[in-house]
Amino acid sequence: MTKLSLIAAIAASAAVAGGDIAPVEPVVEAPKAAACVACNTNTTINGKAQLYYYTNDSVDLFDEASSNLGAAVTLDVTHKFNENIAANFTAVGFTNLLDENGYMEGEETGAFINVANITATFADTTFVLGRQLLDTPMVGGFDWLLAPGAFEAYTVVNSSIENLTLVGSYIRTWRPNNTGDNFVDLTDIGDGNNWTVGAAYANDAINASVWYYNVDAADYTQVYADAGYNFGAVQVAAQYANTDYGTAVDSDLYGVKVSGEVAGFALAAAYANVSDNVAGYVGRDTVYTSSWNTFASQVLGDSYKVEASTEFNGLAVAASYAYYEYENGADEGYEADLILGYGLTNCISADVVFSSTDYGTGDDENALELIATYKF
Repeated sequence: MTKLSLIAAIAASAAVAGGDIAPVEPVVEAPKAAACVACNTNTTINGKAQLYYYTNDSVDLFDEASSNLGAAVTLDVTHKFNENIAANFTAVGFTNLLDENGYMEGEETGAFINVANITATFADTTFVLGRQLLDTPMVGGFDWLLAPGAFEAYTVVNSSIENLTLVGSYIRTWRPNNTGDNFVDLTDIGDGNNWTVGAAYANDAINASVWYYNVDAADYTQVYADAGYNFGAVQVAAQYANTDYGTAVDSDLYGVKVSGEVAGFALAAAYANVSDNVAGYVGRDTVYTSSWNTFASQVLGDSYKVEASTEFNGLAVAASYAYYEYENGADEGYEADLILGYGLTNCISADVVFSSTDYGTGDDENALELIATYKF
């Protein structure tokens, strides 16, 4: 099972995630006060306990044969050796409370280190060495179920030029989402070199980025570019990706998006097209028409999406509908999502995700996800 964050962040600073830099959240959360933090002069500890229930109607909603219930405790620790160098660790311990539909993270009870890196900053340049969370348009982890997908990588980020961020990352291993302590050695696959370089520019009106990916583990290279302009009441954006496969037909992807706010509602409409072959990605994509269950980069043909979100008395609500053409032999498909988030206290939140998805087979699948989180 795969999921995509509804908030597709391209911010290059997230490429160094670890310790006190949070990954993109997979659900809409109500505004809350700063996370509960225990700290001393050099060490900061953040933690959360989470209960995650998932059910779909492959049998029946709430039937144990089509349900999962997992509990996890996550600890984020950052220790600063000095003003320039810090060590970041994220430990995840989990257990499953249902067993008929398989286990979250692949086993009944376990633990793993999701983040373990050294971050060193000198002037305008930061190095991140070790296990980390990556967030780029076509290579990244996303936060779903009990822990986000992670990578072992060597990343450098430079911001010497105003409004411009340069990023380079060489990736050694990847822990796909929901796979427990399973870091796949990408250097043993194909020619063994997997890396990306990118540049992101942003000011009050303009944002743009361009990325190059070399993914030997899947035998492709890729050029990705996007640009957006803020007119004030309306924002427009466009994206393009060309995937050059070593032994398969190449792929072209492009998308456009218009968004704005009306009467307290954030509204957006998007269109994307993938031609000749599906587009390459690792972990997740950020195609404008991707949804909670569907990566639009894998939908050959046209796709459309509309979405709306708002907040009312601390309750955050997001609803979306997407149409997928599926030219690669399947029927037309769609996905409708409703996501609710409510902060009960500064440290306790509850989230609900309901999705109805037709993957081009003519049969829809309904799923319900309930998440309770306590941050400490």
